[in-house]
Amino acid sequence: MKSLGQEIQGFSKARLKKQSTRVTTLTGKVLVETRSGDDARVSLAVEAGTSGSYGFVQDLSLDLQVGVVTPFLLLSSQDVANDIETLRRLKVTHVLNVAYGVENAFPELFTYKTVTMLDLPDTELTTYFPLCFQFIDQARQQGGVVLLHCNAGVSRSASVAIGYLMAEQKMSFEEAFNRVKLTRPAIRPNPGFLNQLKEYHP
Repeated sequence: MKSLGQEIQGFSKARLKKQSTRVTTLTGKVLVETRSGDDARVSLAVEAGTSGSYGFVQDLSLDLQVGVVTPFLLLSSQDVANDIETLRRLKVTHVLNVAYGVENAFPELFTYKTVTMLDLPDTELTTYFPLCFQFIDQARQQGGVVLLHCNAGVSRSASVAIGYLMAEQKMSFEEAFNRVKLTRPAIRPNPGFLNQLKEYHP
C-alpha cells in the first residue's frame, strides 16, 4: 500500500480529466472556463433562450401593499412612492425616504425628507432616528400623512417605524415589532437592526 507521499509523487496532471465550469454573470452572459492540465480557456457561451436573461431572478411585479402603522404614518416599498394614484388615494402629504439611490418622484406635490441609509447590520440605525422622528412629528402636527419607505419596505423603513412607536408611543420592542408586522407582514429588519432595536431605550 502506497503512502500519501508516494501517491503525491506519482501524481500526473495528464491523468486529470478535462473540466468545464459555467458561470452566469449579472448581465446574463454565460462564461465557460475549460481546464485541461495547466491549460485554462474561458469562452462566452451563446445558448438558445438565454438572450436578454439575467444572472438573477427579476421581480418586475409592483409592491403596492401599504402598512398603516398609525393614521398618520404609512409604510411601504419604493413602488408606492412612485405611484401617484396610490399616494393620492391614501391622502399622503409627506414622504420620508430612507432608501439608497431612490429619487423623490413628485417634489412639486409632496413634502420630502431624504435620510439615506444602508441596509447593513453594522449601520448605526438609531443615529438616524432624531431626523426621521422630527419629520414625522412635524407632519403629524400639520395634520399630514407620512409615507415612510426604503427600497423594498422590509428592513430600513420598517426599523424606523418600529423605533418611532417605541419612542413616541412608549411601546416595548415586541409590541412595536408586532404592530408593524401586522400592518405589513413582509417586514424583515436585518439582524443588526433587530439587535439595536432590542437595546434601544428612548
